[in-house]
Amino acid sequence: MVWRSVPWQGRQSALVMAAAMPALAVANGAPGAGLLLGAVLLLSAMAGTIGVRGTPSAAMCCHRALVSLVMAVCAFDGAGAGDSVAAGASEHAHGGMTGVLPVLAVVGVVAVVLWTVVSEWVLAPVHQGRTARLLAVESWAMAAGVAVMCVGF
Repeated sequence: MVWRSVPWQGRQSALVMAAAMPALAVANGAPGAGLLLGAVLLLSAMAGTIGVRGTPSAAMCCHRALVSLVMAVCAFDGAGAGDSVAAGASEHAHGGMTGVLPVLAVVGVVAVVLWTVVSEWVLAPVHQGRTARLLAVESWAMAAGVAVMCVGF
């Protein structure tokens, strides 16, 4: 099972993101929900890097922390606009990007996608076999999910 191969920091980040994505999509017009989810995602990003320095799973945990951080920026941006992230994403896609948070969201999404590409295609894998395949699928799903939630492709 892949859970034993992933440190608790990576597991908690993945679970928080999995819960936050549908919550962000459903939180139409509730700025309080965006602020709350943004705060939870920000805390998850910070917890995602506790004690992983120098471990083989450090890159994986930091990747998940970056995705949580980008999603937090998107949640804060949606809360600041008074709309949900899903509604705000269509504005971003149609050129309505103003302010710092949307720019940070786009830069963060690009960083997540580039990190995913480099870690999957360039770097030697930390895990082997089924675990490596499952973690690769999870990494690509996180990258695609954060792109859809924050940029609105």
